[in-house]
Amino acid sequence: MSNTSSKRVILMPSVKDNARVVAAAKADPDAKPMTNAQLDALVPLSVARGRPKSKNKKLLLSVRYSVEVVEYFRSTGEGWQARMDSVLRQYVSERVPHSNAK
Repeated sequence: MSNTSSKRVILMPSVKDNARVVAAAKADPDAKPMTNAQLDALVPLSVARGRPKSKNKKLLLSVRYSVEVVEYFRSTGEGWQARMDSVLRQYVSERVPHSNAK
């Protein structure tokens, strides 16, 4: 068995090396320090990534449909899953008695 590790090793610069890097960055006219307003406006990457949260929650599940049904909806172009959901929602709303409670 090998003694090598698949983990990446992060080598931190020495204090002297770090001081040289900081000095070089400060001397670069194109590397402007961020203002306090810019720093305050930063948000964690986890907040900024991905699609915005929908108000209409949906349930992720695996389901099987007949080939004809899927081919039809796919043939309608981009957004076919949303159209399929809309048709199913309409079907349900026509058959379930409406109530004030959700």
